[in-house]
Amino acid sequence: MMHFKRLLLILLVFSTKYCVWAQVKLPALVADNMVLQQNAKVNLWGWAAPREKITIHLGWTNSPVAITADVNGNWKTAVDTPNGSDKAYDILINASNTISLRNILIGEVWLCSGQSNMFFPVGREDKTWKTGVKNYQEEVKNASFPNIRFFTVAVNAAQTPLEDVSGSWKVCTPESIQTFSAVAYFFGRDLYQKLNVPIGLISTSWGGTKAEAWTAQSVLEGDVAFLPILQEDAKNEKVYQEKLEAYYLGLTNERIAAAANAEKAQLKKPKKEANKTSYVLYNAMLHPLVNYTIKGAIWYQGESNSAKAYLYRSLFPAMVKSWREEWKQGDFPFYYVQITPHKGQNPEIREAQLMSLKTIPNTGMVVTTDLGDANNIHPIDKQTVGYRLALIARAKTYGENKLVYSGPIFNHMKIKKQKAQLFFDYAESGLKQNGEVLKEFEISGNDQVFYPADAKIEGKTIVVSSSKVKEPLAVRFAWKAIPEPNLFNNENLPASPFRTDDWEINSQKN
Repeated sequence: MMHFKRLLLILLVFSTKYCVWAQVKLPALVADNMVLQQNAKVNLWGWAAPREKITIHLGWTNSPVAITADVNGNWKTAVDTPNGSDKAYDILINASNTISLRNILIGEVWLCSGQSNMFFPVGREDKTWKTGVKNYQEEVKNASFPNIRFFTVAVNAAQTPLEDVSGSWKVCTPESIQTFSAVAYFFGRDLYQKLNVPIGLISTSWGGTKAEAWTAQSVLEGDVAFLPILQEDAKNEKVYQEKLEAYYLGLTNERIAAAANAEKAQLKKPKKEANKTSYVLYNAMLHPLVNYTIKGAIWYQGESNSAKAYLYRSLFPAMVKSWREEWKQGDFPFYYVQITPHKGQNPEIREAQLMSLKTIPNTGMVVTTDLGDANNIHPIDKQTVGYRLALIARAKTYGENKLVYSGPIFNHMKIKKQKAQLFFDYAESGLKQNGEVLKEFEISGNDQVFYPADAKIEGKTIVVSSSKVKEPLAVRFAWKAIPEPNLFNNENLPASPFRTDDWEINSQKN
């Protein structure tokens, strides 16, 4: 009798384990309220028992999809989606269990990533943010867009690539929008109002993070130029471990002292900033997303890399390239924000971002020199940033061919006696200045000493000169940490800072 009871118990435990193990499970991204990319082959994926048979019923077609999990229980399939509309669909997944996904929309899906200026929420007002975005109370009040959905990836770091993230899809309401990325929301809202199709936004960002944290370990290890980053990480880890060892030694001595009624030391356990190390955010907050089909990505980051701006010239393009290789969707659109003026930044990081326009295919850059705050690295006008990102997407991704989406970008210079004539892209309709005189232009000769310059608009060009420079060699524009330039094109988009002298001259590589 005892033997029979033991056998029953073993069978019960085994069958319970098997049933739990055999349950089809889905990643957090594949859930109620999600938006799937229209007119595309989109991935659905998850986990099940090895070789388990799964049937997927899609609300927009009468043809079910059958798939079998592999020997490890992983499964993935690509399904065709129709045109986007405001019609909501359900998806039914049948296997040993049944999962019903409700209120699914078909539209345009964008990945939104970066550091704190991308994370900056629409409506939060607390010690961290001090205020929400400009006019945030009004923005929150008016944020009723049932066809805009968003997913915030919970912050996390990992030493090895993870399979899933934490988070859920939200319908855009005044209540839900308050803690969502402001730049992502305003970008998505502007697209929605122009395209009139549902918009899905996936925000994966974390304040104070460097580009290398969002880059795969294999990319960093595969380029000798990036190895010093990993060496510095190793050095910082060593210092942390030494501090931790000292802490525990002190804790031991403190308890010994306490037992002897001696005076205690005040010990503080060293803290480790989980998001500062290379590739840990890629592992935890990006790699788990790569199965999700997207239209493109927007990016707002660079402040934390400004101390190594020269390295950012190659690191940023390498990061973008690796993302595109992971997603296997070709060179999908990647639009980014040039960081705003701030006392803690330098012009070299904006230059690195400007140079990326030439080194990253299918990209675009938003200039923000007119939006900065010298004392606040988080300027509150996120509406304009989102609008300008949407301008790029509308022109380059969605075919508004006549739309001017960029401010003036320096193209080339011609020297005419004692004057320098500057030519620009994105100035076809003309240039303009806000104010009586053009500001932030400097000019130099062979001595490489730059003097404030007189600058005048002549047609679609700028003519620059100085009485102190008889033979001009180079011109710089807005070349400082906190410039206040006033040059725009006639579409009211600001010109990017630049310098015409060799990008290697006058600066020591960092």
